[in-house]
Amino acid sequence: MSRNFGFLSLLVFSLFSFVSSSDLQVLLNIKSSLLNSNPGVLASWKLNSVSAPCSFTGVTCDATGSVKEIDLSRQALSGKFPFASLCDLKSLQKLSLGFNSLSGTIPSDINNCTNLTYLDLGNNLFSGTFPEFSSLSHLQYLYLNNSAFSNVFPWKSLRNAKRLVVLSLGDNPFDTTPFPEEVVSLKSLTWLYLSNCSIAGKIPPAIGDLTELRNLEISDSDLTGEIPPEIVKLTKLRQLELYNNSLTGKFPRGFGSLTNLTRLDASMNYLEGDLSELRSLTNLVSLQLFENKLSGEIPPEFGEFEDLVNLSLYTNNLTGPLPQKLGSVSDFDFIDASENHLTGPIPPDMCKRGKMKDLLLLQNNLTGSIPESYASCLTLERFRVSDNSLNGTVPAGLWGLPKVEIIDLAVNNFEGPITADVKNAKMLGTLYLAFNKFSDELPEEIGDVEALTKVELNDNSFSGKIPSSIGKLKGLSSLKIQSNGFSGNIPDSIESCSMLSDLNMAQNSLSGEIPHTLGSLPTLNALNLSDNKLSGRIPESLSSLRLSLLDLSKNMLSGRVPLSLSSYKGSFDGNPGLCSMTIKSFNRCINSSGSHRDTRVFVLCLVFGLLILLASLVFYLYLKKSEKKEKRTLRRESWSIKSFRRMSFTEDDIIDSIKEENLIGRGGCGDVYRVLLGDGKELAVKHLRRSSTDSFSSAMPILNEKEGRSKEFETEVQTLSSIQYGYASKVNEKCDVYSFGVVLMELVTGKKPIEAEFGESKDIVNWVSNNLKSKESVMEIVDKKIGEMYREDAIKMLRVAILCTARQPGVRPTMRSVVQMIEDAEPCRLMGIVISKESDVKSK
Repeated sequence: MSRNFGFLSLLVFSLFSFVSSSDLQVLLNIKSSLLNSNPGVLASWKLNSVSAPCSFTGVTCDATGSVKEIDLSRQALSGKFPFASLCDLKSLQKLSLGFNSLSGTIPSDINNCTNLTYLDLGNNLFSGTFPEFSSLSHLQYLYLNNSAFSNVFPWKSLRNAKRLVVLSLGDNPFDTTPFPEEVVSLKSLTWLYLSNCSIAGKIPPAIGDLTELRNLEISDSDLTGEIPPEIVKLTKLRQLELYNNSLTGKFPRGFGSLTNLTRLDASMNYLEGDLSELRSLTNLVSLQLFENKLSGEIPPEFGEFEDLVNLSLYTNNLTGPLPQKLGSVSDFDFIDASENHLTGPIPPDMCKRGKMKDLLLLQNNLTGSIPESYASCLTLERFRVSDNSLNGTVPAGLWGLPKVEIIDLAVNNFEGPITADVKNAKMLGTLYLAFNKFSDELPEEIGDVEALTKVELNDNSFSGKIPSSIGKLKGLSSLKIQSNGFSGNIPDSIESCSMLSDLNMAQNSLSGEIPHTLGSLPTLNALNLSDNKLSGRIPESLSSLRLSLLDLSKNMLSGRVPLSLSSYKGSFDGNPGLCSMTIKSFNRCINSSGSHRDTRVFVLCLVFGLLILLASLVFYLYLKKSEKKEKRTLRRESWSIKSFRRMSFTEDDIIDSIKEENLIGRGGCGDVYRVLLGDGKELAVKHLRRSSTDSFSSAMPILNEKEGRSKEFETEVQTLSSIQYGYASKVNEKCDVYSFGVVLMELVTGKKPIEAEFGESKDIVNWVSNNLKSKESVMEIVDKKIGEMYREDAIKMLRVAILCTARQPGVRPTMRSVVQMIEDAEPCRLMGIVISKESDVKSK
């Protein structure tokens, strides 16, 4: 018996080893297909023991050692998954690949994975049609959402998937289809996600048979008709998403029995009727019904909902007051009931728990004042109550809430000032206060709100000066303060508002001149300063602007209308002191006193300019005479001409051209001048100086210097003769290549073209050529400033230089070849050479 037991154990072990080996091969195939996407994830997938597959990351085995589950979701995998061999894992029950970037198509081989109960391919980048999957009758979880599957989905395959608990197919561009009847036959479903996958038509009454549903989402589709009454049977429903469809009618009677609902979103439809059916949904956390045709009052019971944090009802026909207890017992976060016909006051306790971020009640008929409690709502980001009938003063703390980004109180009956508290609103970007009764001066502290981009204070009763601190608002794009009582000058600091595109200061009592700095605002598009008491001239700087709107009418401006602004018709009316040569409705400038003054100034400037010109001419002729005399002296005392080719000119032909205006370069021991001969030929003449500090006027003869300098002069001439600026007397591309080679030698060796150490009648080309006997000698001539790591690269450059300075022009490479050789020498690594030679290059 013990012998039989041993045999049985051996048999089981052998079978275990065989299964593991087979599964291992499939897993290694998977690894090789995905290795390039995220190698670290599959690092453990390697053969190291009999139990190797079961120790792989994301792999789970059953009791026999066979692979039962593969979970590689959210691992940043990409590429094509080898589905064709996947089903060789005979015991595979779960495959989870969701939230990756896998691509390609799904083959029909997936049907061979008959033991699958869990398949998640969602949130990937697959393509094409999802294959028929009727053989997967054990499936309980199917996630294919948001994976770019298209064409016709095999809905009939669902007939064999009666055990499905989760069906998630949304966010795929399938072909449009009526609500599939196969779906409503899946009685075990708890999660159904069909949003944005081209479902059309009416919701079938059989939806009520899916009594186990907790989540039902069919948003962003083409649903029509009414919400079926049978939906009230789904008493376990927690989330219902039907937004962005074409549903009509009312909430069905008995809808309030869905008391487990926490999230309801039926926005962007054509629903009608009131909200009375929702008054018993006490577990609601989020209610969104915006952009419908709902009417009636908001149930006061909403104020008793302990979990309600999000209420979005905008763009409907709701009437009556907002529930005054709204938010008083919950961590209320958001309300948008704008664009309705609501009346009464703003509920005072929506920020009672200190969690509220957005209060949006625009375009209603609300009355009363802003509750004081919102002045301490430190989490508030948007406060928008414009276009109502609210009144009173704004609580001072509201101006300075630290996180508020928008304060919109426009079109109400508010009064009082903007307080200095506004300096604390560091995040405030938009301030809309237009069409109210605000008064007093703007606080200087408004300049501390540096996040401001839009300020609209028009049609109020503000007074006093515009604070100069307005210039601190560097990001301000729109400033509208028209129709107030502002006085004084327009502050020059406004030039610092470099992002300003819309500036309207019309209908105030501003005085003084228009700041010329307005013309320096690069993005200004509209400028309206009309109906003020501005005086003086229109700044010429405005001509540089490209304005779509310019209005300076009804002021006290005078003088000429700039010619480039004459095309703005009607922009200058109501300024009797203005004149123009092109606008017929204005006086002609030639008859005005201003024009006579301009003429006198012009004549005086012209006369003064002629006098300066005449004096300059006399002085020039004097200098010319003196210079010529000095040049003649120079010729006799300090000039020695050495030629290294036959010349057709003499020193008399060049001496008069050695003057400052012909200077084309300065070197270490002399200046180079451009000389134009009588026959049209051009020369470059070098005038050697006594020392580096000598100026152009130095007349000390170079040949009278010490013997060393004279020898240096002779050596340079001989070197130039040697280089000969090798050119075979014909200047062409090969000459440029030779010069380039000489420069390369200078860079690599750190030597000048002529050095005493080269020997008599020797230049850098001879010197380099004589030091090519061995690698050691070559290394010796490389500049010591070049780092050790770059010396090999420097030698590569030296080889290029040697080719460029070949004696025979015909064997020198072309410049294109030189560039290629330098690129092959890895020029990026040679930056050390270039940097270390920067000072030398500048002197060339």
